[in-house]
Amino acid sequence: MSRSAANLIFQPEFETLERHALEALQLERLRALVDRLRDANDIYRERLRGRATPEGLDGLADLPFSTKADMRDAYPLGLLAVGERDLARIHASSGTTGTPTVGAYTRKDLDVFGEVMARSLAAGGIRPGDMFQVAWGYGLFTGGLGAHGGCETLGACAIPASAGNTSRQMQLLADLPVIGIGATPSYLLVLAERFRAENRRPKALRYAICGAEAWTREMRASLEELFGVIATNIYGLTEIIGPGVAQECLEKAGMHVQEDHFLAEIVDPESGKPLPDGERGELVLTTLTRDAMPVLRYRTRDLTSMVRERCACGRTTARIDWFTGRVDDMLVIRGVNVFPSAVEEVLLRFPELSPNYRIFVDRPPNGLDEMLVEVEHHPEASIDDLDRLAAVVTARISETLLVSLRTSVVAPGTIERIEAGKAKRVIDRRTL
Repeated sequence: MSRSAANLIFQPEFETLERHALEALQLERLRALVDRLRDANDIYRERLRGRATPEGLDGLADLPFSTKADMRDAYPLGLLAVGERDLARIHASSGTTGTPTVGAYTRKDLDVFGEVMARSLAAGGIRPGDMFQVAWGYGLFTGGLGAHGGCETLGACAIPASAGNTSRQMQLLADLPVIGIGATPSYLLVLAERFRAENRRPKALRYAICGAEAWTREMRASLEELFGVIATNIYGLTEIIGPGVAQECLEKAGMHVQEDHFLAEIVDPESGKPLPDGERGELVLTTLTRDAMPVLRYRTRDLTSMVRERCACGRTTARIDWFTGRVDDMLVIRGVNVFPSAVEEVLLRFPELSPNYRIFVDRPPNGLDEMLVEVEHHPEASIDDLDRLAAVVTARISETLLVSLRTSVVAPGTIERIEAGKAKRVIDRRTL
């Protein structure tokens, strides 16, 4: 297939279904899922007691939610809907409370995982025969093996670089005709900075698929400028399947949800009531085809909006917008709600600043919360007065977010780079 064939659609029979046909398929799979869950395990049997199987997709709102706490309470395999001997793989997310979230997969689940990742890679510009460098971590984290399986399903060549080992990553990108790379946006920034510092360039890199941590359109613009690539956004979570739940196409008009496998809703974070298309709220996902560990109405805590119009790429699947943050990540500073992503958006409007920043939150003895934004200036920026720049940045953030803060502009390289795992942007010391 020629490189000029833009917007490759891996499975048009599902990705371009007319809306009425797609929703009929969703309803059929939803009804089968609810009936199956009644017999799956004691937890779902009790939750669905007295609730009718939906007659239409609008009946989804009458079904109970699932949460991360449910999965931790059922740790490790209390939510299985198959026998343990039917399992083919186990993944798990890191457990911030000491208990990880386990994802179990049958062979059928792994086929679906490979399928939705192949769709995602294709939407992000990768073609059969292309080399794709997987710079997400392998192991219990779903990113590395998920992308690897997607390459094999698509027919692309996977380079299992895994996370970290930046010198080796650069060597592979410089020596091999690697067309695409998958990584966290913060790690791609590390790679881009190293290439620039050493006055080197990747040999053939054209596409970057970024995910596994929050980022913004402003961060995307910085990465595209530094690396000379087209960067797209991928979304997923261990509780649902891993990456591949949704992916931007090259039109960059929202992330396409793989709706034949995942039913998406937007609800009010406080009331839980469904919100109309275009209105921002919490994303809720139901796994329509998950075999080992199906999930009903999982509250992701991610804040976004959704549209269902046909995309210019030809796909008819619903699209979710960039996330403005997570319900759990929102900082309350002197009564004002602040999302780290909103701070990042303001910072990256300044060409003098780099995308490397941290937010510190403290509560001194006087009891009034204090927020400090530490950000590196751009290595090529000529700045005579760092304090003056910091004052301008402080004023811009304050007037945009209506919050009091301080800003410190520091030299490039001051902030620690994370080569494996997610960048830690917020250090909230009020609970330490």
